[in-house]
Amino acid sequence: MNAETNATGRSALTPFTIVSGIIVIIGLVLTWLRFTGGLGAVTNLDHNNPWGIWISFDLLCGVALAAGGYTTTAACYLFGIKRFHSAVRPAILTAFLGYALVVFALHYDVGRPWRLPYPIFLSQGTSSLLFEVGLCVFIYLSVLAIEFTPIAFEWLGLKKLRNIIHGWTIALTIMGVVLSTMHQSSLGALFLIAPNKLHPLWYSTYLPLYFFISSMFAGMSMVLFESALAHRNFHHLMDTAHREESDGVALGFAKACSWVMFGYLAIKVLGLAVEDKWAYLATGWGAWFLVELVSFVAMPCLAYAIGYRDRNIGLIKATAAWTVLGIVLNRFNVSLVAFNWQLPSAERYFPSVMEIGVSVFVVTVGVIVYRFVVTRMPVFYEHPQYKGEH
Repeated sequence: MNAETNATGRSALTPFTIVSGIIVIIGLVLTWLRFTGGLGAVTNLDHNNPWGIWISFDLLCGVALAAGGYTTTAACYLFGIKRFHSAVRPAILTAFLGYALVVFALHYDVGRPWRLPYPIFLSQGTSSLLFEVGLCVFIYLSVLAIEFTPIAFEWLGLKKLRNIIHGWTIALTIMGVVLSTMHQSSLGALFLIAPNKLHPLWYSTYLPLYFFISSMFAGMSMVLFESALAHRNFHHLMDTAHREESDGVALGFAKACSWVMFGYLAIKVLGLAVEDKWAYLATGWGAWFLVELVSFVAMPCLAYAIGYRDRNIGLIKATAAWTVLGIVLNRFNVSLVAFNWQLPSAERYFPSVMEIGVSVFVVTVGVIVYRFVVTRMPVFYEHPQYKGEH
């Protein structure tokens, strides 16, 4: 076998490996520049804009889209909807990688990344929302790591350890739901301290509730989106049960998403009414707010409902991608677009090319790890030794 082929005998120089390899090399160069030259060497951050795209995309979007872990496990193990079982392992893997990449990306954003554990272990700031978010993410990432271990243990043949962790499933699921409820809402609460910086249409005392409810349909939509990509690229790795249950999972999640999105839309409108912000809708910012609310909440909500009614799996998968894009838009609006909205355009933050490059690098690392795991471990199929035990 020559150097250009892998263990399966197929060429290792595929478009994926070439593109991802280039991105990783560029990402490593940017990493070197970041950690040798500081934040100023690669970012456009300043005292007026201390949080940029790394917080907006890597943290806020990453945490929201990784919420499929707690929603899927809760549906299957707490609410007893067993037809969602085939989606549990892919959801846990996506959530675990999502949170791990959030922590990985934070190393680029904070000035002294080696002190990330300091607030948790040495100087607890229990009155700080950032402390609560950091602590919950730290614990939930640990919970996700434990939930993921049965997959690795089955692959490694560690049956005894696998059975021990498997026995903790319900407890781990409950912990995941509680922790997610706390930090998903607290991410929205972070912006409550900036009423004069965030535009009134996006600033609301209900921000914690908005963030938590939107994380539900964000997580389920990400599971559907990931499933669509997986069926396209890893269909040959899936067992019969996984393929047969796929449509049922899509229909169930579409129904759930449509109801949750309807509720989210209702409380957003109620928030406008309670806080009397109707006048802002007649401005340019109001038009942009309506684009987000109508085009990326109301319309996907209707599309999910139609997809469920007509059992249109193609429409459901397309709507999942649409909804994921809407969540990204919402988190960007709250943390970047509508933040510091009163500053002159010359003083507004816009990410540098290198900041965007680091974010692309982080996502690429996640895709590479995901590909490595699903092509080797029992994620899309039941291990022969444990059939019927999951």
